[in-house]
Amino acid sequence: MSTDERRASLGLAGIFSMRMLGLFMILPVMSLYTADLDGITPLLLGLAISVYGLTQALLQIPFGLMSDRFGRKKIITIGLLIFVLGSIVAAMSTTIYGIIIGRALQGSGAVAAAVMALAADLTREQNRTKIMATIGISIGISFGIAMVIGPVLASFVGLSGIFWFTAILATCGIVILHKVVPQPKELSVHKDAEPIPALMGRVLNDGQLLRLDFGIFCLHLVMTAMFVVLPLLMRDKLGIAAEDHWMVYLPVLGLSVVAMVPFIIIAEKKRKMKAVFVAAVATLSVASYGLYLFSDGLWGMVAALFVFFTAFNLLEATLPSLISKIAFAGGKGTAMGVYSSSQFFGAFGGGLMGGFVWSSYGMANVFLVCAVILFVWFMVALGMKSPRHMSSLLRHIEIETDAQAKEITDKLLAVKGVLDVGISVDDSTAYLKVDNELLDEKELDAIIS
Repeated sequence: MSTDERRASLGLAGIFSMRMLGLFMILPVMSLYTADLDGITPLLLGLAISVYGLTQALLQIPFGLMSDRFGRKKIITIGLLIFVLGSIVAAMSTTIYGIIIGRALQGSGAVAAAVMALAADLTREQNRTKIMATIGISIGISFGIAMVIGPVLASFVGLSGIFWFTAILATCGIVILHKVVPQPKELSVHKDAEPIPALMGRVLNDGQLLRLDFGIFCLHLVMTAMFVVLPLLMRDKLGIAAEDHWMVYLPVLGLSVVAMVPFIIIAEKKRKMKAVFVAAVATLSVASYGLYLFSDGLWGMVAALFVFFTAFNLLEATLPSLISKIAFAGGKGTAMGVYSSSQFFGAFGGGLMGGFVWSSYGMANVFLVCAVILFVWFMVALGMKSPRHMSSLLRHIEIETDAQAKEITDKLLAVKGVLDVGISVDDSTAYLKVDNELLDEKELDAIIS
């Protein structure tokens, strides 16, 4: 990477992680510190936890499209300012309704697609995967940090203090955006990094992609529903003080990350992606049932949480990889846009489901319902086709007409190891799906050049 590419990578990962850290820190503490709020009910608590997912899902694609027209940094700044406003509203609220409004505003600052587009603007084709991976890793790290520091910080500053801290983090993100991240020389539409409206129909008609969208919906529905009741069960049934919850989250999350690594290697290196994926979904369902069975026992709960997060982290890592493998050449950005919206709709539904089941049937039954939902996902996943072992590859190509694009596409499809090709005249890019073990790179480069 060049110096500017490294600055872009670290700066944008920092912006993403600060924003997500603020959102994630609420998960392990919201239900613990809202009992005294006016108007609180289990359903409204679930809505307060998850309503950000609704506004995020609805607005992330429009924000990305607006950044194409009005400029990346301008739209990202506006989004972060909305996020700051939502954090302040929630911090100053004394009722559950005020917190719901604040959380909805936080989600309205939906800058994810715009950040990805800016990342693509600032990197060359051969380095784009690296910056996307850096941003993805930063989100995972933010989740782990939030689970650990959220309970500790809340014990000192309360829920309002968490929201003020979140506002500060987002403000730091604005500073990083303008002081660290370079200014792009030009704005381009990148089919590998952002949704393209013209391709939306093709993505929504792809049954394999829809299975994965359903999967990420279920995954985040279950995770959000779980955190509506889990902190309360840990405090009230297991006797773990709120400020000590990190002692459970830290070893469980740390060990689960280590435990998932061998399965990722088996999936990718041994080309057992479907088998590992389906087994992880089944394991997640069993772990959720385990949380139901051991909801009043410390070590049973900890063991079930370890299994749950091992499968959860594995699925969080493999689902985007599957999207990348299955999406047609040039459709990855659009497929990821639909996938991300499904993820946030799932988070929204999870809060509502968790609150409703808790109020109607009791806390422990939230885990039972989650286990059933995950079993349905398992049945859907069984029908998934085994994905071909493909990687995405981008190449800059100088062409001017669709006729040239068609001619070169036919030539590229004849190259050994090239499985799919999409050439865009608008951004002078060839989007390829290749099998790296079979690819004839010399022939490929000769045609491109």
